[in-house]
Amino acid sequence: MKKLFLIVLTLGLLASCESKKKEIKDQETVKKPVLTELQTKAKGIFGELPLVADNKENPVTEEKVALGKALYFDTILSKNKTQSCNTCHNLDTYGVDNLPVSPGDKKGTFGGRNSPTTLNAALHISQFWDGREPDVEAQSGGPVLNPVEMGMSSEKEVEERLSEVEKYQKMFAKAFPADKEAISYNNMKKAIGAFERKLLTPSKFDDYLAGDDNSMNKLEKEGLVLFMDKGCIACHAGNALGGNIYQKFGIYADYWTLTKSEKIDKGRFDVTKNEADMYVFKSQSLRNIAKTYPYFHDGSVGELEEAVKIMGKIQLNIDFTESEVKALVAYLNTLTGEIPVELKS
Repeated sequence: MKKLFLIVLTLGLLASCESKKKEIKDQETVKKPVLTELQTKAKGIFGELPLVADNKENPVTEEKVALGKALYFDTILSKNKTQSCNTCHNLDTYGVDNLPVSPGDKKGTFGGRNSPTTLNAALHISQFWDGREPDVEAQSGGPVLNPVEMGMSSEKEVEERLSEVEKYQKMFAKAFPADKEAISYNNMKKAIGAFERKLLTPSKFDDYLAGDDNSMNKLEKEGLVLFMDKGCIACHAGNALGGNIYQKFGIYADYWTLTKSEKIDKGRFDVTKNEADMYVFKSQSLRNIAKTYPYFHDGSVGELEEAVKIMGKIQLNIDFTESEVKALVAYLNTLTGEIPVELKS
């Protein structure tokens, strides 16, 4: 009887183990869908979009994000209280204002370059068109003190303004509990940076990379193939589809001959004074590109189709056919995503 009991017990354990193995295998199958050859190639080039663009030097916390969001939408950071970060980087219009260049706090003043989107910007290697700041934390402090943009006179003036507001006294204390003087210009930058590190926009292209082959139609896939095979990925790869290298704008022709730019911008040369950086700019992320017109550093081109043709000609020495432009634009539209509603207002 004892021997029979042991046999039954052993068989029961073996059956249980086999059942557990099958369950684990089924879970793995669900987690790891079989990718097509095109999906596999694309995923190897573009990777995956993270949930948050982490920064070890500025860990993202709920308290920092809440404070950063409040500051992002508050005109208190501009001299005449007319401008907020959201004025030029409107989250309702994909992090831009859809103007060639943006008006500043002082009436009649305008920025010198097109305002790039803040969406997914935290994934970039640097900030601004010329890459003069290393991250979104450093970037967020620049416009506040820029006399043409938000026009505040000093960091001290900003700190004094914020210190007068009871809401900010409490929010800074919660976001930076270890700091004796929680309200500081540096902490303002950290809070806005933390908020922007959440502004990531997954799209149906990410669904496609994750294994949903039906999330993109035939024309969009044709555009993806062209995008990879024609060489666009030289500047627009990685999970942000750009923002990760510097490149001369106008390899095969002077860019202004096709963009009809009124001003010739020397790009990174103005920062580095290195001749090799003449007309060099940070490559831009193509996420939400269909919504972030007008295009290029000066907003000189209003239509995405025209921008695609120009990039083909002066960066790749290719005259895209109308059908190729149509397919490429169809693919670029798959990069339009959304940010969570709670971050937008």
